[in-house]
Amino acid sequence: MGGNAVDASGLSDASEFMNIAKDDVLAFPQMIHRDYPPTVIAAMTSVVKPFVCKSLEINNTVLRVFSHRLGLPEGSLEALHTRDQQSGSEARLIRVPAMPGKALADRPTIGAHSDFGSLSFLHNILGGLQVILPGETEWKYVKPIPAHTICNVGDALSIFSGGILKSAVHRVVPPPGAQAEHERWSLVFFTRLNNTQVLHALVKDSPIIAEAVKQYPEEKFNTGSTAAEWFSRRVKYRRLSNRVGPESWAASRGMEHDPGAK
Repeated sequence: MGGNAVDASGLSDASEFMNIAKDDVLAFPQMIHRDYPPTVIAAMTSVVKPFVCKSLEINNTVLRVFSHRLGLPEGSLEALHTRDQQSGSEARLIRVPAMPGKALADRPTIGAHSDFGSLSFLHNILGGLQVILPGETEWKYVKPIPAHTICNVGDALSIFSGGILKSAVHRVVPPPGAQAEHERWSLVFFTRLNNTQVLHALVKDSPIIAEAVKQYPEEKFNTGSTAAEWFSRRVKYRRLSNRVGPESWAASRGMEHDPGAK
């Protein structure tokens, strides 16, 4: 808690994370990226792995639909997110402490951003998630619906689709009303690209995407970055330990960069 910036001024976050890498879960008991607390290790086979595998299955279903709708060859997007290649895909458990009181109602606990990867599936009960719709500047709550998850498109799909799919700008603030008196727990699965995949619009594979990119500057969807480089840059510069000034916040931004999204 308090390790990441939530805005350009350097205001610290108010959330705790536990990240569990997809690569570590599938390779268990071998660890590729990091070690985990005993509670995670004890639940790895019975709880964590089934969750990750089901999340991958659902994400691949969505990617297949997007490939079809974008006019891409069958399996195009799935091929960029393979199980056997290392990636930044991970499960994340998030805890935000109770924050009753109007003084904190508009203070972000997680700052405005778009997600680094392709798809994010969020499971939560309390409110607090807010989004800015494309072309708008007003924050709006996303109301949790029982027995449903919230699916969010990230930077990678925005880039691959030439801007047809939008990476939603979102943030987390204390839950509204009486909900603010309770801890907010969330569970997310982030699907991210194979680490070596270069981020660029798939114009050679889809006439739909080729047409879409014509309305933007040529460099917008030619990042020159691999997925690993894109992820590393965005994580590095949001951490307060790496903060130099407001330019650090700007350097942590992705496809959502908009001075009006604070």
